Amino acid sequence: MLEAFRWYEKQESGLGDMFRAELRVTIERISERPLAYRVLHRDTRRARLRRFPFGVFYRDYPEAVVVVAVMHSSRHSKRWKQR
Repeated sequence: MLEAFRWYEKQESGLGDMFRAELRVTIERISERPLAYRVLHRDTRRARLRRFPFGVFYRDYPEAVVVVAVMHSSRHSKRWKQR
């Protein structure tokens, strides 16, 4: 996430902050409705950011929602499993 923030900020001042805000909104959507996103593998789900080509991979447990990875969509779709 920090790497993406820095990259966007180098492209245009303030764009990194927009990325961070969009990530925060996506995580809030996940926490409000964790079952709204489809299961990709076993119990891991993915929510996509709306304005940036990233996905938030997470698992929903009774006691918490755990973010496994935040990855650019151009990365191999199964790479998150290594995390």
